[in-house]
Amino acid sequence: MQSKNKATPTKAEKAHIERIKTMSCRVCRAPGPSECHEIEQGQWFTSVPLCADCHRGAHNGLHGQRRMWLVTKTTELSALNDTVRELVE
Repeated sequence: MQSKNKATPTKAEKAHIERIKTMSCRVCRAPGPSECHEIEQGQWFTSVPLCADCHRGAHNGLHGQRRMWLVTKTTELSALNDTVRELVE
């Protein structure tokens, strides 16, 4: 869903988003498709792939209690590092 507070992604950003969505979750490693989480709203090139539970789940999700994030000791920065590594390999 597109927020009213940010610009529509460019053609290059859309292509990047689609590539991110094909990747496995950076937290629990569930196979894709994944959701594309922007670390900072509107900055699509610093996005990470997350399954629905690790993204929006009430207990495990980044926007919830972050239990899975805590168990796996994952931060947004470490998830981004893993994502970039996979994209360039």
